[in-house]
Amino acid sequence: MKVMIIGAGKLGTKLATAMLNGEIQVTIIDNNPIILNRLKDHLDVLTINANGARKEVLEELNITSYDLTIAVTSNDETNILISSMAKKLGCKSSIARIRNPEYADQLDFMKNAYNIDHVINPELATANEISRYLMESYTFYFGDYALGKVSLVNFNIKNLSDFVNKSINELHCIDDLLIVAISRNGNIIIPHGGTILKENDIIYVMGQRAKIEIIAKILKTSVDKKTVKKVMILGGGKIGYYLADNLSRKGINVKIIESDINRCKVLADQLHDNALVIHGDGTDINLLEEEDLSEMDAFIGVTGYDEENLFMSLRAKQLNIGKVIAKISRQSYVHIIENLGIDLAINPVNITASEILKYIRGGRVVSVSLLLDGQAEVTEIIASDNLQVLDKPIKDLNLPKGIIIGAIVHKGKVIIPKGNSKIQVGDRIVVFSLLSEVPALETFFHLKDGC
Repeated sequence: MKVMIIGAGKLGTKLATAMLNGEIQVTIIDNNPIILNRLKDHLDVLTINANGARKEVLEELNITSYDLTIAVTSNDETNILISSMAKKLGCKSSIARIRNPEYADQLDFMKNAYNIDHVINPELATANEISRYLMESYTFYFGDYALGKVSLVNFNIKNLSDFVNKSINELHCIDDLLIVAISRNGNIIIPHGGTILKENDIIYVMGQRAKIEIIAKILKTSVDKKTVKKVMILGGGKIGYYLADNLSRKGINVKIIESDINRCKVLADQLHDNALVIHGDGTDINLLEEEDLSEMDAFIGVTGYDEENLFMSLRAKQLNIGKVIAKISRQSYVHIIENLGIDLAINPVNITASEILKYIRGGRVVSVSLLLDGQAEVTEIIASDNLQVLDKPIKDLNLPKGIIIGAIVHKGKVIIPKGNSKIQVGDRIVVFSLLSEVPALETFFHLKDGC
């Protein structure tokens, strides 16, 4: 498969990295030669220093030979133009990143009018992910798969005597659940039954959602935590706006702190009555205390500065706020965050890349989630009748060590697979894999177009 990415920012780079593991031929176009030179040093991609919105550039690169064009420049209108032009010139399909909230209610019209196959909005997708998490009762909730029947949670085992210095085989408290990965000092471990858990390991546990209550009891976390009714949002940018709009429409009282007075006026005009916009410095703890930070059910830091989001989230956690979320952009902060006690660190680039990877994989792939700083992913697949893995015991499939079938949903029933378990047509399969094993994943489950 040949993919052209126009725009070599964080998202374009993340996509290129993920796709190369899937053996896709990637071309990246950008008008900044410094960024392109840096990419060439780290990625095996074709880089072109040019304006991707010019017809002659696309024609010279033989756009008709490409299967997909992804326009992720910093300008929405440019992305629309590129995606539309690429399709007109013969590219099989196109994706455009469109971020402006003013376009949010007309995306379907724009797709049809400009012949764009798929539109992504990173800020809206991020706000939706945060909102979904806030509506859950678990403070450590991570993700849902198989129509909500299968969940993946991650938590630091710290000093839990039921876990620390025990082998996985000894953990009778998590029968019918599966530890698919361990993050230890920034390294990923794919465990086996004899793996010994260490203090401060972060374990990723997959299983039937109803069984997650076991984990909650071990952590002494009530599964009946009070409903989120009051939320404070630090930062009134696009994510802050989408999130405040979403929550306030659900009847949740929202306070949004923004330092730009002009932005405050825009937010006040556009948001629902349940949202209170406050002009001020969100890093001023006195201001936040005056606005009853300690009485909030949740705090979300979504400014454009990772450090502000992390610092104020830590302060909110010290005040025992139920749910604390920080938006981060720098990948280097991921491993630090694991030990800070913040409930959820969310990266818009990973969320957007996951959505695009799902689109690329095709109709049988229901969802893709990038995990562990983009070093691993969870893929949900619906088993079709031409899979080579059908009706064979999992122990005989010779899956690489970096691929774990975490759950099978057969006729609505969740099965945590054993060695003799078999995949049948129509089953939903939830697979954990290291990004380095994605080519093998695609081979085993026929995820590439035309298979």
